[in-house]
Amino acid sequence: MYRSWARAISALVRRCMCGAAHLSNLPPKFYTRRLPFADAKVSFGSLFDGLGINGIGRSPLRLSKYGLVTILNFPYAVNYGFCTLSRSADEILLSSTQSNDVINNLEDSNVGFDDVAPTDGLQIKDRNKNLVEFTKVDVNLLPTVILVGRPNVGKSALFNRLIRRREALVYNTPDDHVTRDFREGIAKLGDLRFRVLDSAGLEMAATSGSILDRTADMTANVLARSQFAIFLIDVRAGLHPMDLEVGKWLRRHAPGITPILVMNKSESLDDGAGLLAAAAGEAYELGFGDPIAISAETGFGMAELYEALKPLLEDQMLQILADKGIQENSTCDVDEESKLPLQLAIVGRPNVGKSTLLNTLLQENRVLVGPEAGLTRDSVRAQFQFQGRTIYLIDTAGWLQRTKQEKGPASLSVMQSRKSIMRAHVIALVLDAEEIAKTRSSMKHAEVVIARRAVEEGRGLVVIVNKMDLLRGRKNSDLYKKVMEAVPEEIQTVIPQITGIPVVFISALEGRGRTSVMHQVIDTYEKWCSRLSTARLNRWLCKVMSRHSWKDQAAQPKIKYFTQVKARPPTFVAFMGGKTKLSNTDLRFLTRSLKEDFDLGGIPIRIMQRSVPKKKGGTGNMKSSSSSGRTVERISSDKRSVVASENASENADLITT
Repeated sequence: MYRSWARAISALVRRCMCGAAHLSNLPPKFYTRRLPFADAKVSFGSLFDGLGINGIGRSPLRLSKYGLVTILNFPYAVNYGFCTLSRSADEILLSSTQSNDVINNLEDSNVGFDDVAPTDGLQIKDRNKNLVEFTKVDVNLLPTVILVGRPNVGKSALFNRLIRRREALVYNTPDDHVTRDFREGIAKLGDLRFRVLDSAGLEMAATSGSILDRTADMTANVLARSQFAIFLIDVRAGLHPMDLEVGKWLRRHAPGITPILVMNKSESLDDGAGLLAAAAGEAYELGFGDPIAISAETGFGMAELYEALKPLLEDQMLQILADKGIQENSTCDVDEESKLPLQLAIVGRPNVGKSTLLNTLLQENRVLVGPEAGLTRDSVRAQFQFQGRTIYLIDTAGWLQRTKQEKGPASLSVMQSRKSIMRAHVIALVLDAEEIAKTRSSMKHAEVVIARRAVEEGRGLVVIVNKMDLLRGRKNSDLYKKVMEAVPEEIQTVIPQITGIPVVFISALEGRGRTSVMHQVIDTYEKWCSRLSTARLNRWLCKVMSRHSWKDQAAQPKIKYFTQVKARPPTFVAFMGGKTKLSNTDLRFLTRSLKEDFDLGGIPIRIMQRSVPKKKGGTGNMKSSSSSGRTVERISSDKRSVVASENASENADLITT
């Protein structure tokens, strides 16, 4: 009955652009604010939600976007029914401190429990009780929710709102697509936890083989692995024909999923004039039930989204836990290695094969690839296991020098790539073997900038030469050998700060070299995390100082001892005696000796100096002299006997006289 009543009201709204029907899963709610709606009339027969406590993230008591009255402060929920109020709303408005008198006020207003529909009678639900503690559930068991919709409806903004970080690129481009690869994160909506996926905008008119067609295929594959979907539309633009096409696409590719319809960008229409209700009436044409009005930018409507998602996620989570035979309060045992996963960032110039390399390492089509340069915009983060070790791969956009004239998504991609370098542990710099063979140069200016920035940030560096399959054959055999010999030498010349940078030659398209890349990355990471004992370092220091040729033996700096103060990257401190300091030549000699003797090539090493002041000898001499003086006085105290004997002899002489 409620559904038919709501549809009738929504049809009336579309015709006359007036009315205030609540079109969400719950009927309209009462207002508790006195002004400026104290004279609002609530007529007999109006639907009401009964009573409800403010949900997590719900804004304070405010004007309803549907024109009726808002929530009464009461800790239980009464199922909706027909209201028998015949007086003005001012007679039943309550303050936040009068929640204990709610039932009495309702009885005085002729609202009886017998008048509540449905006919099953009053049902009271405790909204504070949670069936599942999502914060204690293993992340790998959480349900998955995907965000879908046409381009530029705010999917990435809602993704950032749910994960509480600015991970996805957000830019207003009505005629272009910012998001091309799907991103994954852990959503935190109140006490709910779930995996959320940000997908690319869907356009059904895309030509076969185009970028939009490939992104739609990727979204369809991800949708098949998701349990729920949030279908976003732009309420400012109204119901767009592309929204209807996306709705048909969802029914065709996910028949078992009922999407949650969300009207984004609703903050400007929440003015009580009925505009939001009219837009909600139009959204009914999609056939996905009652829409939820939100604003991903301001956080408006997150409480309503929470209420819509909570029962669905709880039922799904209970089913998952029952299938797995795991209690929701159980915790998974993790070792030290999984607590500190390896962060690997794949960087390089555009169109060198970074995304293809990531797909090869993951052995799946995780990101979009193609011959177009600059295809990747977002820094995509993916997790996988390699030989029992957790590794996070970060595919970055092609590195370009940011200019003042450059604006838009490309500029944001450059900034995100720089942040990825700062977060990563090991940097994989990808080069193009075909360009190296043509230009006779291993690294261009952009690649040198990447390598030096990685060294400055103290990250491990691995150079990967991709597209070696293009240099195979009889004609290119000599060129193949020259590239393999020249690249390591030129890299060492361009980046003299780090010696022994590992270079791996692969073909990501054919899948060759995957294991070699991962073994080299793990070896570099272990060196980056290595620690050396102080005793071992000081024994090494004695040998190193003896074989170093000093120009002036008298001015040779004296190192008291040498120790490592931190790892990631290895940082050492040389404690110097007196005011002497190690010169830059001496520091380079010690750094090179450390890398050669302890096999620390490919990672930056930092050596700091601290002076140890000499103890002044004057203070000790004064103490010794003063103590010796006191000792003499004690020894000379035997004079008492001498003085006593002299006095006795004088007394004897006096007696004799």
